[in-house]
Amino acid sequence: MRKSIVGLVAVAAFIVGIALLEGVGQGATRPQSTCPVTGQAIDPRTSPHVDWQGQRIYFASAAAADQFRRDPEVVFAKLEADHVRLENIETNCPVSGEALAGAGAAGPVISYKGRTIRFCCPDCPPKFEVNPARYLDKLPGEQVASR
Repeated sequence: MRKSIVGLVAVAAFIVGIALLEGVGQGATRPQSTCPVTGQAIDPRTSPHVDWQGQRIYFASAAAADQFRRDPEVVFAKLEADHVRLENIETNCPVSGEALAGAGAAGPVISYKGRTIRFCCPDCPPKFEVNPARYLDKLPGEQVASR
């Protein structure tokens, strides 16, 4: 019986390890390394970027950034499907307006349509989820011109 349990634990650990290596674990993300429009490599030190609704997105060229601005939701959907984690530039909670501590500080974080949204406390994410558009407008960076 003990050998069976040890064997099952070993098999489970192996499967979990493979899933993590392949990035298929729930919430698995990787930092941005390519332009979401062209697929070319980006360099955060030199590539053009756009700050949009609390996210910093890097592009291979200014033309790619302009294409993003024309239809950002298409690019955010691609980033989400590719499990890409963008650089978050938030300094304040979009719901309460309170200052957020540093990037590594505790506080709720949710993923919303390709964006990583940080909050000051557990009360704010449910409020955000009721009306995301209202709070996306409060995030730093450019916004959709039609709003």
